[in-house]
Amino acid sequence: MGPASLNDHYIGIDVGTGSARACIVDASGTIKAIASEDIKLWKPQSGYYEQSTTDIWNRICSCVRRILAESKVDPTTVKGLGFDATCSLSVFTHDTDEPVSVTGPNFEADADKRNIVLWLDHRAEAETDAINATGHNLLRYVGGTMNIEMEMPKVLWLKRNMPPELFSRCKFYDLADALTHIATGKETRSFCSAVCKQGYVPVGVDGSVKGWQEDFYHGIGLSDLVEDEFKRVGGVDRVPQVQGANLWALATFRLQNGHFLSAGELVGTLSEKAAQDLGLPTTVAVGSGVIDAYAGWIGTVGVQVDGLKEDASTTSGPEQASGRLAAVAGTSTCHLVMSKDPVFVNGVWGPYRDVLLPNQWMAEGGQSATGELLRHVVETHPAYLDKSALPEGGLGSKSIYEHLNERLAQMARQSGASSVPYLARHIFFYGDLWGNRSPVADSRMQGALVGMTSDTGPDSLALLYYATMEFIAMQTRHIIDTMNKAGHSISSIFMSGGQCRNTILMDLIATVCDLPVVIPEYVGAAVVHGAAMLGAKAASADQTGHTEDLWAIMQKMSKPGSVVWPKKEASDKRLFDAKYEIFLDQCRTQQEYRSKIDAAIGK
Repeated sequence: MGPASLNDHYIGIDVGTGSARACIVDASGTIKAIASEDIKLWKPQSGYYEQSTTDIWNRICSCVRRILAESKVDPTTVKGLGFDATCSLSVFTHDTDEPVSVTGPNFEADADKRNIVLWLDHRAEAETDAINATGHNLLRYVGGTMNIEMEMPKVLWLKRNMPPELFSRCKFYDLADALTHIATGKETRSFCSAVCKQGYVPVGVDGSVKGWQEDFYHGIGLSDLVEDEFKRVGGVDRVPQVQGANLWALATFRLQNGHFLSAGELVGTLSEKAAQDLGLPTTVAVGSGVIDAYAGWIGTVGVQVDGLKEDASTTSGPEQASGRLAAVAGTSTCHLVMSKDPVFVNGVWGPYRDVLLPNQWMAEGGQSATGELLRHVVETHPAYLDKSALPEGGLGSKSIYEHLNERLAQMARQSGASSVPYLARHIFFYGDLWGNRSPVADSRMQGALVGMTSDTGPDSLALLYYATMEFIAMQTRHIIDTMNKAGHSISSIFMSGGQCRNTILMDLIATVCDLPVVIPEYVGAAVVHGAAMLGAKAASADQTGHTEDLWAIMQKMSKPGSVVWPKKEASDKRLFDAKYEIFLDQCRTQQEYRSKIDAAIGK
């Protein structure tokens, strides 16, 4: 560990909802090889989604061995490794460190070792409501309410449903922290996981003394976690030198039993078993992990491009990052922005301190479904189901989205329309089919369509597909407008994910939001690339444990990006502004309609 050499390599590991990926990069950030394997997902009943850390670790090891073989990189040149993963709850025993089954009602040990409650698992609805009913001050720091996707509702569900003697043996990790634990044997936790998804308020923030708020956990029925100074969720960290720390607080923490780190800070080196599993030496440094979307921020916003507004007024560092919104797109889309000071935004998670850079704050907005919404709209349409929307001979190497984009352009030419947006001028699609994450924060939101006709053919599919992309762009503008009105200063969007390859969608987001959209070189690998940068940071640790600044690593290891600039046609701008007003009206009236009906039936 220490100063980087040009011959050094770093490995990033990304665990998503459906697959585990690994990439190996050189000191300049160039990806030398990448591999992916599917991971298992169990759905024991409606709303329940479970996985296994044992299965995930096996898939990770297979991917790492593949990238080492394909890249022909000497394993001894690998100096650092970083993890990111979905924000899913992982459960082990604290006495034997074995996976604990999360499958009720019996919670018997199973051969599959299903010890993960996945982020999208909705079993803890009642527990989420109970937590939010407390109105505790810490909820300010998770967007005002704790979301059902977060981990404390899941822990409370286990407390209410597990045999007491089994729950008393459990310790809990966010999945990224579980992976660093498996890799190093350390109990170190990440601020990213604890602050963003578990209700941890960093010491010194709003009077926080321990990070964990004792009265909150007593109040929701999780006194078990308080009894051993929160050891089962990572413990109590050392008291940093913060304003307001007093002798009483310092005395309270003479017996530190936990350690929390910002992104990429050194957790330790690989254990002998993990090194053997991965095919790596035990000298490899392991960085503190992050939630997958946050790795997308790391792998995206360091991209250097010319002509951006914030670059004209700032030189480098977090000040430059504060104008850049990372839109990490996949099944859903997460919207992440950094700020020097805390900014509270209704319906936006956070503000979170220390999760990526020490003393910097993050806010997280999101769309519940974007890639999944496009897939659903296309694949449930009659023209797709009866194959009439597909060309003769099939799609070949094209995706269905590329084919529909070409069809829209053809329809515009044949009809003499001034533009593709003009074709769909009287179609108003509202697409919160899986509820709204931001900024409405209403899981009951649903879809709506004005402009239906009797047409079920290929043109109907193309127009509905376009309207879906328009909705995604409108909702992105809604999130950005809400953030900026609250105090953020977003002036560009840094996208990642496969959706970046959709030229119409990128043009729509740029033009509807009136902001440049920056696309990285590694469009589909920004998240795992960001994880590799965590490994580079960990490997830079000196003898005191001090590591190189993450922003400096991001700029050094990020490749130049391309920019999609907003279109300036006045007619399209007037059209989009009018449709944005209609979008907001659809959002508001849906809630009003529900309220009227609930009042009428006495709910």
